[in-house]
Amino acid sequence: MSLVNGERRPRGELTRVLVVDDEPDIRELIDLTLARMGLLAECVGTVGEARQALAGERFQLCLTDMRLPDGDGLEIVRCITEQHAQTPVAVITAFGSAENAVAALKAGAFDYLAKPVGLDQLRALVKSALRLPDVGAVNDDPLQSLIGDSPSMQQVRAMIEKLARSQAPVYISGESGSGKELAARLIHLRSARSAGAFVPVNCGAIPENLMESEFFGYRKGAFTGADSDREGFFQAASGATLFLDEVADLPLLMQVKLLRAIQEKRVRKVGSVTEEPVDVRIICATHRNLRECVDKGSFRQDLYYRLNVIELRMPPLRERLEDIQPLVGTILQRLFGEAGPQLTAGAFKALGLYPFPGNVRELENILERATALCSGEVIEAADLHLEPEEMCGENIGRGSETLDDYLGRLERQAILEALQKTEGNRTAAARLLGVTFRSMRYRLERLGIE
Repeated sequence: MSLVNGERRPRGELTRVLVVDDEPDIRELIDLTLARMGLLAECVGTVGEARQALAGERFQLCLTDMRLPDGDGLEIVRCITEQHAQTPVAVITAFGSAENAVAALKAGAFDYLAKPVGLDQLRALVKSALRLPDVGAVNDDPLQSLIGDSPSMQQVRAMIEKLARSQAPVYISGESGSGKELAARLIHLRSARSAGAFVPVNCGAIPENLMESEFFGYRKGAFTGADSDREGFFQAASGATLFLDEVADLPLLMQVKLLRAIQEKRVRKVGSVTEEPVDVRIICATHRNLRECVDKGSFRQDLYYRLNVIELRMPPLRERLEDIQPLVGTILQRLFGEAGPQLTAGAFKALGLYPFPGNVRELENILERATALCSGEVIEAADLHLEPEEMCGENIGRGSETLDDYLGRLERQAILEALQKTEGNRTAAARLLGVTFRSMRYRLERLGIE
């Protein structure tokens, strides 16, 4: 028996790694490092030799340089992604070649290393890559929690499968309630980091003066009330995944510090004079258009490109109306089991006409309300309490509602949603809505919101 990555394998089943680099000293360095980890390396120097090796053997990992005599590493990345999907591939880039690294990640690379290659980083990358589950080998597939067989949801599941086999930063876009956090959790659960913690952070709910200590931790005595050392979000997610929800709400000063942490893979606790390394995969999301935030100057362009290496778009529910019926079935079963109420054809028709500004989260609220108000075991269209103007999206002044009443209702709904997202933090809610705290306080008083 031999010990490989902490697991015992029978002899003859050594994990094989393909190393592609035209510099003999780097090949030798990587070969020796892998041998000490109990891994068998096959070293070649060209794209052509790499293709021959891949055609004749099955490898559990490939490490390739970007610059090769007969081509570049991207050719090998694309070849493996298309023809050997079970094999993760990492690229080795020249120092400062961020564009090459990003191009490789977008092409399907698992991760990248910058020259000069650090042995600790190399070992960590190899261990992480070898923990990836085989494609299609996961029992009780968590992707099944993404309900719906519409073409857009099939694309989302395929994209999550691909993103899970990479270390690339991911930006998840989509409206509120469309399932952005669920998608982030699924990427984590399908990845090599699944054994570690998934750490979700609502960036809009943290007071600005506490952000640095919350993200990076602090030392005892760093400020009043710091009576002991404390870890931050980055330390909690080390070796795992950090999910930054509503990342567009980060103030500019914190954006600078976050950019440095991502670039250097090191953080400094508040009150400390030294930095410590962290190994964190960043997944971020926001319901706002991040590109527009960059154009307006409220979000740093360099941070945007660091976070938005690969974008995953979560479609709104109104773009996949065929998924409403299976979603309704799943939600009702979760609430009541097999004995729950059923929707009539008229109720499903009413849901099909509704635009769902709150997406799946709103559908859940509608069904919970309907089951509480319906008189029997059947939910009629009237039990859904969908207003006609809500279903057709027009006739603002229908009935006795004036334009002022309509606008006030929309304003009240937006404020309540912002307060809910920020857990009642009025300062953060004001920032989320793009208004001053003074304006927020006036609106709360005018609308009678406690």
